[in-house]
Amino acid sequence: MSFTPDPPPPSAAPRTVSLLEILDDIEFRDYRGDLKIPVSALALDSRLVRPGSAFFALKSARPDAPGGASHIADAINRGAVAIISEEILKETCRPDPVWVRVADARRTLSAAALNFHAHPERSLRLAAVTGTNGKTTVTTLLHHLLGTDNSKWGLVGTVRYELGGRSIPAHRTTPEAHELAAMMAQMRDTGCEGLVMELSSHAIAQHRADGLPFAALAFTNLTQDHMDYHGDMKSYFQTKALPFLGKCGAAPPPFAVLNAADPAARNLAEILPKTTRPLFFGEEDHADFRAVDIRLGPAGTTFKLLWPGATAPVSVHTSLPGSYNVANILCALALAHALGRPPEALIPALATFPGVPGRMERVGDGWPCPIFVDYAHTDDALRNALRMLRAITPGRLLVVFGCGGNRDRAKRPKMTAAVQDLADFAWATSDNPRKEPQESIFEDMRTGVSAPEKIAFIEDRRHAISLALDGAREGDTLLIAGKGHEDYQEFSTVTIPFDDRLVTRELLSLKRLRPRQGIIA
Repeated sequence: MSFTPDPPPPSAAPRTVSLLEILDDIEFRDYRGDLKIPVSALALDSRLVRPGSAFFALKSARPDAPGGASHIADAINRGAVAIISEEILKETCRPDPVWVRVADARRTLSAAALNFHAHPERSLRLAAVTGTNGKTTVTTLLHHLLGTDNSKWGLVGTVRYELGGRSIPAHRTTPEAHELAAMMAQMRDTGCEGLVMELSSHAIAQHRADGLPFAALAFTNLTQDHMDYHGDMKSYFQTKALPFLGKCGAAPPPFAVLNAADPAARNLAEILPKTTRPLFFGEEDHADFRAVDIRLGPAGTTFKLLWPGATAPVSVHTSLPGSYNVANILCALALAHALGRPPEALIPALATFPGVPGRMERVGDGWPCPIFVDYAHTDDALRNALRMLRAITPGRLLVVFGCGGNRDRAKRPKMTAAVQDLADFAWATSDNPRKEPQESIFEDMRTGVSAPEKIAFIEDRRHAISLALDGAREGDTLLIAGKGHEDYQEFSTVTIPFDDRLVTRELLSLKRLRPRQGIIA
């Protein structure tokens, strides 16, 4: 895939701030030039530099990304008036930019961005969710619940950014620090009370959310993912734990909302600072937010809810299917409680929550069997999704799934094994191959095959979906997993439009015509 620059960070209004103000309370090792020079924008990508920008040259930038020290000259040519880098600036240009050398350009960017936007985090109540699975559903649901009293809250996550005055598609789960600060400034300036956000492990490791004083942080679970980045599960956990321990440039949160069923969350509870109160959620007896008498069905889920201070269990109904969504609901309610909202006032809003695009989203009504599109792209997420669907499927459970290229290879056989264990038949196909040959991805996936008669390997994703639709019968359930809300596929040098939901609907339209017109999809 060719490197695509991030969109320019949105801003409530153009700002011009002196470099000295931007660097307020930030230590730097050396500088050259006039620190009082006015700065009108912050940039990481040299291609997004505009006249008046301060360019942060990241030492660890990818070789193909115009964001590192090797692209300083390009940034200057495009009008950068200041360069912040970890290395000695050897370039001399006309006009010669102001140069500041720092120990860590990413950490500096986080603090500088908050300074540049006049500290929007001080005007907002901040809540974040981290963990391998469930972040998007929990944050989207919490955003829905907090808005039931007509208050305005921002949302930053995998699917979209709600900025108070407008909603835009997301380009990454947790934006870069300067983008996030600009978004918070918009939220502040449009009257938002607070922000609900997803906090990815990459964002924590890259200091994108440093300095944010979270009122509540949630930890959903920890299962294998991103081993290509973190190396092992211990490092993955240690990264996730950092904001709970006050090691991201801000104090530990007053509340930590933790999954009572997850071993990593329980381990985290053991090392929380004394100033942080744990709130557990789950079906376990010791959970603070607890679900009992759970009843699952194709039309949704019902259960009874208990929480601190409740005098009796309260009945809950939601259209969200599956026991893992019960956990997501409990997590969202516990976060709302930590933010001062009484759970009993929020329960009616659970019935009106429309769900999250691409998260167990039903498509293709009128086909002989129900069809769901879901983002499940880890073995744990696949197992959870398949177990849930198995409970409501009288016939066969069918799956289309794939594994991404140039990412964690170790999870590929585990994902295949999960599908082999729980599905009656599966079509393994492409996801986002990126720069890796699809056959190489398939080779890794095949090591997880235990019943070869229950799986077919089809390189073209559209063809795999078509075959699955042809093979489905009344009483079956079909899950198309891995991409969810994504509307593209990444290949070596190109990104093409591809939305599982749209492709499925197109194929169904053609197949409904086939008996009459002989159209073959």
